[in-house]
Parts: sequence; C-alpha cells; structure tokens
Amino acid sequence: MSELATDSLVSSDRNSELELRLETHRRELAGYCYRMLGSTFETDDAVQDTMLRAWRALDRFDGRSSLRTWLYRIATNVCLDMLNGRKRRALPMDFGPSSPPVQSSLGQPHPEAVWIQPITDGTVLADDGDPADVAVGRETIRLAFVAALQHLPPRQRAVLILREVLRWSAIEVAELLESTVASVNSALQRARATLATVDAGTEDDFEPMNETQKDLLERYVRAFTDYNITAMVELLREDATASMPPFQLWLQGREDIGKWHVGPGHGCAGSILVPVEVNGSPAFAHYKPGPNGHEPFAIQVLELTGDRISKITYFLDTALFTRFGLPPHP
Repeated sequence: MSELATDSLVSSDRNSELELRLETHRRELAGYCYRMLGSTFETDDAVQDTMLRAWRALDRFDGRSSLRTWLYRIATNVCLDMLNGRKRRALPMDFGPSSPPVQSSLGQPHPEAVWIQPITDGTVLADDGDPADVAVGRETIRLAFVAALQHLPPRQRAVLILREVLRWSAIEVAELLESTVASVNSALQRARATLATVDAGTEDDFEPMNETQKDLLERYVRAFTDYNITAMVELLREDATASMPPFQLWLQGREDIGKWHVGPGHGCAGSILVPVEVNGSPAFAHYKPGPNGHEPFAIQVLELTGDRISKITYFLDTALFTRFGLPPHP
C-alpha cells in the first residue's frame, strides 16, 4: 500500500473515531444550549448545528484543546449567533400583574419566541455521575433559573453557565471566549449581581423528593383528575402562582387559582395526567377530554416548596407532546 493511501486510511479512521466521540457529548451540549437559549426547539437546532459544524471541521481539529472544549467553543458561537439581536425569553409573570380569576378568555397567544419552553430531563441531564453534579444539573434547568438566565446579556450568560454550572476555570473560559481572565471575572461578577435582583429559584439546595412530597403529588393527581378543586387548592401555598404560556394570563394566590379552575377553566374536568420528567421538576402530560377521546392539552410543570405546591406552569403547546415522544392519547 502506498504511503498516500496509508495516510488516507489513518485519517479516515481518526475521523470515524472523532465522530463517535462527538455523539458522546450531545446531551451535555444540549444542557448548555438550553440554558443559553431557553427553548426546546432552538436547543435541537443549536446542537444539530454544532455537530454539523464540528463534523465538517474534523480535519482541522488539531488536538491542541480537548474535543469537549472545542465542541463547547462551537456551541457557544452557535448560541451567540442565534441570540444576536433577540429579546429575552420569559414567563408570563415577567409581563405584568396577575389576572383576575373571572377573566373569561385567555386572550391572544404570544409567538413561541417570547416564552421559556420546557425540556425533558433525558435530553439534557446525565443518568449518573457525581451526586453533586447531578444536583447542580437539575437545579439549573428548573424553569425559574432558566428564566433568570435570560436577564443576562448572552456573553455574561455563557460565562456564568461555564463557570458556575459546568465549573470551568476562569482560564478555560477565557480561552474559549478568546478573552482575558480579568474580563471573564468581571463578567461573572456582573452576572451574579443581576441574578441577585431576580427570582432564580435557587434559595434551597436541590434534594430528591421525600415521602411527604411524593404523597403530595399523588394527592394532586387524584384531586385534579377527579376535578376536586377544593382538595387541589388545599395542596397549594397561599401565595402559589399558575401561568399558561403562550398566553400572558397568570394567577396569584391559591384562592384565585381555585376560582379560575371552577370558572373559565372548568373544561379541564375529566382530564388525565401522565407523569413526565421535565426541567428537573415534577411534571405531567395533561390530556383533556375531546371529541375523539382524551387529547394532548398541556405540559404541567410543578414547583414544590416544603409540603406544598408553590408554582404550576401549564404549557399550552401541544407540539411539545410530539417533541417529548408522548403518545397522541394516554
């Protein structure tokens, strides 16, 4: 075999090995892109674009940095390009005061690009690893934290995620961003100061659900599917909130949440809830009675505080059922 053919074969084997290694980083890249973008569908696009750019540039990967660092550099550039000139994604509570529970209409839906979207745990979280890293991973994909990140300028957002979620050193982040350590540290300080002014939902360390909370969820499912709103309301904190993206309407306080469900929301009677793993939080696929049986209606994401439910976000976007691999009927 000629020297040229041998070199070509070695190069081909090297690229095949690198391609396989690319895929091993897909899930963690998805977690990074989701925290940057706050969108399930944009995360899919960003990860795919990252992989495509990496695959096309494999021949130019010289190994001076690790493959993981190289991929994060590409993913960061992809996300910064996607965020260029865009307004931040948010949750309904960011747009104004709560709504009266007697409001008969949800109003007009806002475009998809306005809202934080949920994401399945399996898309962005590793199944195993250091327990501390697993806890940080779950805490930092919760809706409140992802919404808080959107208050940061994109480069500050990248710095904070890389430094405090992924635990990169300032030197590593500076190299990735082609910046200086001083600039990275300054960006991190500004990012921390901004997060201190918004609800990042990180007051308590993440801990696995205890038996009381598991019982709380069972009682919630039983109350909601029986449409016993009196029983459901008893499971909420006094100051609980409920919101319904892509609509701006949101409710404050368990009394108003109860009034909404027995008033304008009474069509949810007879619904079925199926557990799903979303945003590191208890969640359910909500199937509502329809002309052809129970049909996809919403993804419910709950936040628990102690032995009560503090937040319910009803994502009224049936496209999420397909994205999450959920069946059209329960």
